[in-house]
Amino acid sequence: MNLLDYLPGVPDFPKPGILFRDISPLLAHPPAFKEAVAQLEVLAREFDYTHILGIESRGFIFGSALALHTHKGLVLARKPNKLPLATHRESYGLEYGADSLEIQKYTLPEGARVLLLDDVLATGGTLIAANKLLRGAGFEVCGAITLLEIAFLNGSQALSQNGISNKSAIKS
Repeated sequence: MNLLDYLPGVPDFPKPGILFRDISPLLAHPPAFKEAVAQLEVLAREFDYTHILGIESRGFIFGSALALHTHKGLVLARKPNKLPLATHRESYGLEYGADSLEIQKYTLPEGARVLLLDDVLATGGTLIAANKLLRGAGFEVCGAITLLEIAFLNGSQALSQNGISNKSAIKS
């Protein structure tokens, strides 16, 4: 099954020059969603981790499915002001603006080894910010996995330059 068939590109969204990959068709097709999670699980086996960090918002979907499948804990990296308790925060730049990520301070146990998970690797900015967020909070980041890597944006190289081992199920 070619999962790219279920990830159509939407040009100029959310702004001109960006090609947005829509995961809705993949999620609406159970065999494609199942295959995507299976491929992520194969990638995750290469890392020694205790928890998965799902990045808002599409990383939540794949992170939830993978955490359930692998019997690992799931932690959510949220956009600012969405979490009710004290948080750690990291700001970062995007290819189309700036943003921040937060995790609740007491969600991860001491000694947690965290695998970062997002749907798409573009420039790597979000995953690099998640890495800084977790390391700044005292946690070990084991690596990062994504469903899709947009290769020409060189996100994999950016992650490697920041000391983050990474794997993607699909490259386009």
